[in-house]
Amino acid sequence: MERKSSDEKSSNRPSRKVAGAAVLQPSVTASLHRALFEEWAETGYASLRMERIAARAGVGKAALYRRWKTKRDLAYEAVETTALTITPIPDTGTLDGDVHAIIRAFAIVLRHRLVRCILPDLHAERARSDALDALLDKVTKGRRAQAAVVLKRAIERGELSTDIDRQLALDMLVAPLYWSAIVQQRHLSTAEIERIAELALLSIRNVSC
Repeated sequence: MERKSSDEKSSNRPSRKVAGAAVLQPSVTASLHRALFEEWAETGYASLRMERIAARAGVGKAALYRRWKTKRDLAYEAVETTALTITPIPDTGTLDGDVHAIIRAFAIVLRHRLVRCILPDLHAERARSDALDALLDKVTKGRRAQAAVVLKRAIERGELSTDIDRQLALDMLVAPLYWSAIVQQRHLSTAEIERIAELALLSIRNVSC
């Protein structure tokens, strides 16, 4: 007899092809990711409890523990998956257009109520312990690698000097917006976002090795 996965809610669903294998339904995984972020925003990472995440997602604990053994494992997958896809890197054909598009998209992300709660807590948790060090390092490197393509294209088009300090330029791309939206918790107007984009452009054009 085939063993049913606890992800399944109805006995009327078709039987699986592989006997004894647990089917991890993508919709359940997505619900658990959302539940994690909701709990995290409310309680902070240190107070996260796997049982409460499962309850918020409306699934059994077995469905949760089948995927991740600890909250750290869950947090790593959910944050990495979201962070590396949440703001696609544009290709408008110009550095000016790319930077403005990135800043506008990033500003929308930073307005989200969950992001405004979770991002500061991520960095606070890093200061308290090393539990999330590898996650933050991996996500940061991944996002910077994506954004570095914008600089590479601009150099190839002759819009930026070949001796630009790329690491500092990447810092300048996001730092002013992050400081205003997350550190200062400001609700930025459209005009302010555009001014930040112009500041980022000016900074990027004036950093060199």
